[in-house]
Amino acid sequence: MKRALIAGLMMLGITLIAGIAFAAEPGAASAGVIQFTVLAAGLAIGLGAIGSGIGMGTAIGGACEGTSRNPEAGGRILTTMIIGLAMIESLTIYALVIALILMFGNPYV
Repeated sequence: MKRALIAGLMMLGITLIAGIAFAAEPGAASAGVIQFTVLAAGLAIGLGAIGSGIGMGTAIGGACEGTSRNPEAGGRILTTMIIGLAMIESLTIYALVIALILMFGNPYV
């Protein structure tokens, strides 16, 4: 019942917004698009950095805990941690690339 209610409300919202979108002038939409792409670019890099920061903190905390429990395995843990941090950091770089595409690859300008 709850899913049906949520789906119904979403369809109602889309139906109400669709009329506004079709009634807009063709040139009027491009004026506000630039502001929304800048906002989307900022959100993309911000959320990407927050997620990566949380992931890196968790990974480094786990590596420190593992090294303190078993100091002989510190080298292997460090290697695995650095590879994991590179994978986590790549998500932030992808978010940066998407933000740059949104900012400078804007087809509406």
